[in-house]
Amino acid sequence: MEPAGAPLQGCGPAREAEEPPGSPALPADEPQGNQPAGAPPGEGEPPAAAGRERERGRRGAGPQGPPGRPARGRGRRVQGRRGGEEGGRAARRPRVTVDSSKAKTSLEALKISLRQLRWKEFPFGRRLPCDIYWHGVSFHDNDIFSGQVNKFPGMTEMVRKITLSRAVRTMQDLFPLEYNFYPRSWILPEEFPLFVAEVRMMKDSDPSWKPTFIVKPDGGCQGDGIYLIKDPNDIRLTGSIQSRPAVVQEYICKPLLVDKLKFDIRLYVLLKSLEPLEIYIAKDGLSRFCTEPYQEPTLKNLHQVFMHLTNYSLNIHSGNFIHSDNVNTGSKRTFSSILCRLSSRGADVKKLWSDIISLVIKTIIALTPELKVYYQSDIPAGKPGPTCFQILGFDILLMKNLKPMLLEVNANPSMRIEHEQELSPGVFENVPSPVDEEVKVAVIRDTLRLVDPQKKKRKDIQCQTLEHVSEANEELLDAGPADRPEYDTTKSPEAGLPSLCLKQVFPKYAKQFNYLRLVDRVAALFIRFLGVKGTTKLGPTGFRTFIRNCKLSNSNFSMASVDILYIDITRRWNSMGIDHKESGMCLQAFVEAFFCLAQKKYKSLPLHEQVASLIHFCEYHLAALDEKRLVCGRAIVDRRSAGVPCQADGLHLTPGAYTPLLNRMAAASKFADYRSHRY
Repeated sequence: MEPAGAPLQGCGPAREAEEPPGSPALPADEPQGNQPAGAPPGEGEPPAAAGRERERGRRGAGPQGPPGRPARGRGRRVQGRRGGEEGGRAARRPRVTVDSSKAKTSLEALKISLRQLRWKEFPFGRRLPCDIYWHGVSFHDNDIFSGQVNKFPGMTEMVRKITLSRAVRTMQDLFPLEYNFYPRSWILPEEFPLFVAEVRMMKDSDPSWKPTFIVKPDGGCQGDGIYLIKDPNDIRLTGSIQSRPAVVQEYICKPLLVDKLKFDIRLYVLLKSLEPLEIYIAKDGLSRFCTEPYQEPTLKNLHQVFMHLTNYSLNIHSGNFIHSDNVNTGSKRTFSSILCRLSSRGADVKKLWSDIISLVIKTIIALTPELKVYYQSDIPAGKPGPTCFQILGFDILLMKNLKPMLLEVNANPSMRIEHEQELSPGVFENVPSPVDEEVKVAVIRDTLRLVDPQKKKRKDIQCQTLEHVSEANEELLDAGPADRPEYDTTKSPEAGLPSLCLKQVFPKYAKQFNYLRLVDRVAALFIRFLGVKGTTKLGPTGFRTFIRNCKLSNSNFSMASVDILYIDITRRWNSMGIDHKESGMCLQAFVEAFFCLAQKKYKSLPLHEQVASLIHFCEYHLAALDEKRLVCGRAIVDRRSAGVPCQADGLHLTPGAYTPLLNRMAAASKFADYRSHRY
């Protein structure tokens, strides 16, 4: 399907707060304040925000504001009531503080967002804790122990090409039809023989099949090191696979074209929390175009990167690259402008949006199990630490039939809102990019609005204020309008801002996708038996305890067999060079062992039913064990308070029936005390 090249009439630049054409039933936000929901944000002060500043000046500034003038209230105050006092406290509320010292390339978009929100920025850091820390690279950019940080620990490792492929492949083994949005992949160098054998087998079964493959280095970014091949043996010609692992995927030869050009979509996704899982998707994104007309790959054009690779960092060096003056033209456009064109040609863009949402949720579900392992390692339960959120960049390619395919996930999507322009040979300057600014500033600003740490406090204050106003009004029912006090309960820090451009898709659609979260439950078992806080790998003792507590060993599967299973799988995963910092079984190895146990125990079922059955079996026995320990713990406390000696865990003793045994236990306890004092 190839839409016409000219922009359509009536499809102007899409505003950031508007729904894309045909957007599925995403939760709707009410416009805030008196400004229309679709009004684009400006860099100046919103009118309501300016009013709040004036009010803050009259009543006295907050802890971080300038000294205020004496109060000069507009209305008369009610003597003996606290309504005016509460209103004064609300007006003096402190601003949210943001540490932007590590923001790097997202700094300009972040500054604009903070100005629009009227939050306090600390560009050089702060001795006191901030509410939010904005990092440019990873969770570990700063050592922080409170507040919120815009990175999850382990996210950078999780979305690397090899790790992402493994996570999605695990889900493809369980639910092949639900995860058919990711191209068939092989991991090099370990799966190179398998890659060669499978390609040969597929060619033998279908001689007309002439595939193309794309090789992507594991740690590559911005198109670095990516190339196309026709034959698996061409990989050996590079000579760098051993030193630089990579993923090889089947190349999508029939993409959707616009203006005869191949393009992909950069969609921004907010992972607001892991537990509970909360996902938001931006209603608009970026469409990034190749700069040479597309042709299906042949031996002659395999090396024409401007035809086959959509990476902005590559195509910007093409002589055909067009910097966009508006959202509908150029080599980078808004996704909503593409949807508008597709809609005008009769495409079912509502189904397309639904498919994209499904792809995003399923991908996050594949990533969360290992993210939870990283999270508990860096921020163990019970220890002080920040909460996390993160903006991810999903790169999606549309096929000719409008089926979305996942290309990759970026932990640090570019948030730059300017581009370099060459003024003269070797002389460059940064020029604002209207398309980038429209999309990216909205994403950052609305992410901050969603994680606003003072939102709950403001709601509580507003509820209290409304209660006091109600009490005051009851006493003034007989008073005339001139005698009544003026209360402004409608003002909000977000008044004047557009409605949110980020829409929640999970847990909104949780019922449709919760059945896919099997590996999440396996990860919960893994974390339970890790033992030592801060570790990410399971030792042999922890694995044996898991088998014993879940009652998985029997005459056909002895503890010796358990040890052999642990050693074989752990050794193979460690040989892949996953992580040599710690010894032991990683989560991916544990998942493989769990699948193996499920296949042994439930032989006649499909794999996902085998795994689900074993999860239920383990959870049942662990719940029974927890209940038994809880009952015993309560019994011990009761007996201690009654002066009855305690008994070993799991023994239900009464003084009358088991007096001899209790006497022997007391004697043994005294002997142990004697030995400890003696030695």
